[in-house]
Amino acid sequence: MMNVVYAGNHKIFKGMLLSTLSLLKHYDGPLSIYILTMELKDLDPEYLAIKDEDIFLLENELRKVNKASRVIKVDTTLLFMQDLIHSKNNDTRYTAYTLLRLLLDKIDGMPDKVLYLDTDTMIAGDIASFYNIDITNYELAGVKDRYGRFFMGPRYLNAGVLLFNLQLIKETGLFYKARLYLNKKKVFLSDQTAINKFVKKKLILKRRYNEQKQIKKDTIVRHFSMQFRIFPKFHFVNIKPWHIDKVHTVLKCHDFDDIYDKYLTIRNEDNL
Repeated sequence: MMNVVYAGNHKIFKGMLLSTLSLLKHYDGPLSIYILTMELKDLDPEYLAIKDEDIFLLENELRKVNKASRVIKVDTTLLFMQDLIHSKNNDTRYTAYTLLRLLLDKIDGMPDKVLYLDTDTMIAGDIASFYNIDITNYELAGVKDRYGRFFMGPRYLNAGVLLFNLQLIKETGLFYKARLYLNKKKVFLSDQTAINKFVKKKLILKRRYNEQKQIKKDTIVRHFSMQFRIFPKFHFVNIKPWHIDKVHTVLKCHDFDDIYDKYLTIRNEDNL
């Protein structure tokens, strides 16, 4: 069984659907997909949980490929209220949902090994070869951040694609330390920086497992993270997989057009 984790609110379900469809193209074995979500309208009116009907839709797509697959909705509202509601990092350019991965050690029934994927990731190759990497002696495995390795340290990892050994993380207290840190201090790239600060046993992987620039022949995961461009003048480019027209016209990427066709059909059928 491959265990995959996504996190987000109702607005980001489109990313979860796209990423999952790309995953199913490259993996037909049994899947357990854990959706971490919460509802905190008092913190932000947009903080609405993923809908049950969206979970059903996602599971329906999984079971078309393998009837043993399942989607588990994990309501982390109470855990977030207990551990992170007072964090100084709840009001940044990123939503508080980015912090939910730091609660994985407290969620009952989570398997020991999970692949965490941001909702702006698309699978482009043999994901099983990634998941089956031996991390017995590591808390996590990941790829260096495209920009952070220059500005934050040469071993600074991107947190959007991480293979977690939750058993070892519970022993080392990695997430516990990260939560305490973020409750006390406002931090640039909060959860990512906290993970990098406290992880002691990490396996650094080749960029093919988290390609943050443009897809290549050996790419396994394409991560549509923010980029910056110098010409014609310095500017940021923040194009996500669901910005289909811009993926085509700006990024010149057509590698996922078959996934887009399926995605748009589902959206039309279900009025998403």
